[in-house]
Amino acid sequence: MKKKFLLGVFMSFSMLLMLIISCSRSPYPGFEAAENGVYIKYHERGDATETAILNDIVTLQMKYYLDDTTLFESSMLQEPLRFPMIEATFEGDLYAALLQMHVGDSATVVVPVDSFYLVTAGIPELPEFIVPGSPMYFDIRFLSIQTEAEALAEEREFLAQMKKEEQLLLTDYVLSLGDKVEKKASGLYIIQEKQGRGRMPTTGDVLRLHFSVATLDGMELFSTFNREPMDIPYGERFDTDGFDEGIGYLQKGGKLKMIVPSNLAFDSVGRGQMVPPYTTLVYEAELLEILSKEAIEREKAAQRKVEEAKAEKAKEEEASKIQSYIKRENVTVSPTASGLYFIEKEAGTGTQAAAGKEVKVHYTLYNIEGRKLQSSLDGGQPFSFTLGQRQVIQGWDEGIALMKAGGKATLLVPSSLAYGATDRGQDIPAYSPLVFEVELIEVVE
Repeated sequence: MKKKFLLGVFMSFSMLLMLIISCSRSPYPGFEAAENGVYIKYHERGDATETAILNDIVTLQMKYYLDDTTLFESSMLQEPLRFPMIEATFEGDLYAALLQMHVGDSATVVVPVDSFYLVTAGIPELPEFIVPGSPMYFDIRFLSIQTEAEALAEEREFLAQMKKEEQLLLTDYVLSLGDKVEKKASGLYIIQEKQGRGRMPTTGDVLRLHFSVATLDGMELFSTFNREPMDIPYGERFDTDGFDEGIGYLQKGGKLKMIVPSNLAFDSVGRGQMVPPYTTLVYEAELLEILSKEAIEREKAAQRKVEEAKAEKAKEEEASKIQSYIKRENVTVSPTASGLYFIEKEAGTGTQAAAGKEVKVHYTLYNIEGRKLQSSLDGGQPFSFTLGQRQVIQGWDEGIALMKAGGKATLLVPSSLAYGATDRGQDIPAYSPLVFEVELIEVVE
């Protein structure tokens, strides 16, 4: 349920915001200083006289921002913010402002930005775009107040309506499938789309299968049909009760559709934003093999041997690949003691990079054959990290330290200074030398 999800998210957020305080010694022009330390400027006054008390549920629209940067705007969400009121911990925090506002009020509250980042977020240093002592603003439109009991009653009513709607949708869906549908005692509906052969699964078997899951309206949530099949131990908890039951009706080569009502899935709780409460799920499952655990272990052992042999071959070929690159690109520099090739393209004139300093770098990564793998230029944002803190591969820590701001270079990084024997996927298998085109944008002082 969207309301319930947003409530949970904002409860966590609001528990952080309660630490934000105003500074009585730094008044803000145009803002009224209230008795409880809040600096507030009203834009509209509602007709209501009731104010929130502790544990009430308040609903509001909110935007918070700096002088030139918007950080959050609830109007971008599907529903307004809704969260419980708690006691103001510090004089002048956001809750102190909300406790004095009425339904229909529109106002801006201001607090020191330092408090938000250093106290609330717990960041040891202010981000570079923050000016210490600058104001942080909260635009608030107060929409409603509910007691805990009223909020719970509304939630129960909403859930009851969702449950009723699910039953109507499920009935219509099953009727649309005609007499092909078989209803099991548990309430699970199945359709044998393709009959398999052989025995049914028994506890202890491992089922190698493809499956997908979608909602009644056809929105796919997950599928293995476009990737490798999955091995699922039968008789153990894997997914929903309905799915775990349904795969037991498959035979090798068979394909099954399962209509799983919410009481056999995620019931009144749902599953995050993807599966709201009282949602019927539709699975498609195809059983490829019934295997023993021992057979699976033998397969894994054989696969490990293949991967080890592949890695060993890559290890043996790495030096020749590097030499081929050097010859192809006419590299004339010698490697450093560690094996890094630092090929300067343009000398920088700014600050020298050094261990412990934050640097901003634009980069483009290529494999040794010259195929582009990724680039910070595509996103338009340089990559920031602290040099010498092992936040990046060793080849970067060493290579960037040789540069000054404004400089450009090519880093030919052997696998020993990159990911070594670790397989990083299809693009960067084990023992992959890498090539980076880098530009040192800034060394933060």
